[in-house]
Amino acid sequence: MMDAMRGQGGIQMLLTAEQEAQQIVSAAKNSKMAKLRLAKEEAEGEIGQYRANLEAEYQRNISEKSGNSDFTLKRLETETETKIRDLKDSASKVSADVVAMLIKYITTVKN
Repeated sequence: MMDAMRGQGGIQMLLTAEQEAQQIVSAAKNSKMAKLRLAKEEAEGEIGQYRANLEAEYQRNISEKSGNSDFTLKRLETETETKIRDLKDSASKVSADVVAMLIKYITTVKN
């Protein structure tokens, strides 16, 4: 009878130990899942920050290039206006000479 009681006590101890082991494994799995979830959230945050930095750099480059483009356009417009003004000045200086030369050739009769 004692052996039967001892056997049942041993089985009960094994069942208790198995339940404790399952709880430990379950707690370890839960802890691992929580750590993985936290690592994923941190990685997503870092990726978002990296993406935001790249986007900001891209926008800065675009604004710098368009700023240079605006500057270049204004410089070219100024140079063009200066050249047109110089050409008009040159034309107005020689136009009287050209008119006089044309009148001379038209009114001169060759024999």
